[in-house]
Amino acid sequence: MAASGRPAVPGVIWVRPQRAGRGPRPAHSREGIAAEAVRVADEEGIDAVSMRRVAAGIGAGTMSLYNYVPRKEDLYELMVDAVSAEYVYPQRPSGDWRADLLDLARQSRALMHRHPWLPRLLSPVYGFSPHALRYLEHSLACMDGLALAAARKVELIASVNGTVTTFVASELDAAERVRGLPWTEAQEAEVRGAYLAEQMATGAYPRLAAALAESLGAPPEPLDAVFDRMLLRLFDSFEAEAEAEAGGGG
Repeated sequence: MAASGRPAVPGVIWVRPQRAGRGPRPAHSREGIAAEAVRVADEEGIDAVSMRRVAAGIGAGTMSLYNYVPRKEDLYELMVDAVSAEYVYPQRPSGDWRADLLDLARQSRALMHRHPWLPRLLSPVYGFSPHALRYLEHSLACMDGLALAAARKVELIASVNGTVTTFVASELDAAERVRGLPWTEAQEAEVRGAYLAEQMATGAYPRLAAALAESLGAPPEPLDAVFDRMLLRLFDSFEAEAEAEAGGGG
């Protein structure tokens, strides 16, 4: 044990008993501890989550909380697993792997918007909690009809999750920045647009000027459509690989 009483070696929270040591029935549950940590993170951000804060929220002493959750990293894992329970799965996949994975990706995006701290905690280390395992198993079941090796299917899942996380992190960062501006988003867009127009008028950026002229002439595309298109292009690449392998091309 480390000097603080915490384990000095790695461990998996899911193989530990609900509470270490002997004595009366545990007064708290992992579910309750995780729920309090999620509540604090949802309301105040992940930086507000501490063992002391969570212990106070459930009416426990800070040191007694370590009997249930040995490390703060374990608390994070409990939080990720708790919100991962919010996925809604059909009784069985539809048979259209692209549609099923897109539905999961949309659910992931919504989940991260409900819990804006989640992108910061997503890590392969936390990827094997009970609800994460259910998510992975369902994702693989969705791809039963895709003629790719299992390892490549896992790579597709990781690619989808990485794409969703990056997309949502960008959305959250943009929203946070706008909230902190002393002027309106429209005012800033006007000033930056004028500057950009001046730069394009110099003739130093002909390709960029042509691209901007084309894009500015079109109505703004909803982010939902952009999100879906990004995922569908990713699916296209893996589907093309499967077709190439089936045709003897890879």
